[in-house]
Amino acid sequence: MAPIRIGVLALQGSFREHMTLLNRVPGVEAVEIRTIEQLRSVSGLIIPGGESTTMALVAEKWGLIPELQSFAAARQPIWGTCAGLIFLANRATGMKEGGQALLGGLDCLVHRNFFGAQINSFETMLPAPACLPSDGQHEGPFRAVFIRAPSITETGPGVEILAEYTLSPEEKAAQGRDSVAVAVRSGNLLATAFHPELTEDARWHAMFVQMVKENLGTEDAANGVGNGSGADVDVEKLGRAPTRPADLPVY
Repeated sequence: MAPIRIGVLALQGSFREHMTLLNRVPGVEAVEIRTIEQLRSVSGLIIPGGESTTMALVAEKWGLIPELQSFAAARQPIWGTCAGLIFLANRATGMKEGGQALLGGLDCLVHRNFFGAQINSFETMLPAPACLPSDGQHEGPFRAVFIRAPSITETGPGVEILAEYTLSPEEKAAQGRDSVAVAVRSGNLLATAFHPELTEDARWHAMFVQMVKENLGTEDAANGVGNGSGADVDVEKLGRAPTRPADLPVY
């Protein structure tokens, strides 16, 4: 059976780290996405962490925003981490002046830089949701790395909360609440405020691969589409996973 092609938006941010963990999941071909043709060749997409405004500006300059919106509208699976979460949200607060392009589709309100500046970055262990599969090496709680991270302060009725972070006493006093959602799922969309790609735990990547496989199965049953978004694309002309050594995760 041919591997499932899953793309990682490679405009800026931690795309190489996502590539590293995707390549550890059996049956996956990870592809760096920079062009419309590459995007049309994959069955799922990861939007990595990074600088959300910069990624949005580059995506707009390269004409990718309409294609990304079409990809989401076609119910192709998308996972956004940190900055990628902001991209997927229907609404966001704390944005820079003038705002930025949002893909939307995820019925939630995201607070950009909820946890503060770079100096306030931290990591913690959080309970694993029941849907998180085993990767053969990790069980139980997962390591969550928050780097100038957003949070999810409101969710709509169709959004499933997968992980929450309990605020410290100081954070509770400042924010006026006890906890915030940091991982959610809604239909074909997955979003995390933390960075699984900066750890050696591939369980979140394995779960996203499962989402892509389930979506392909639904497409097969409906109209026989077996890979990618259904466009007639010669994948051999697009370049496969990079031949250079994949970068190791950054800790």
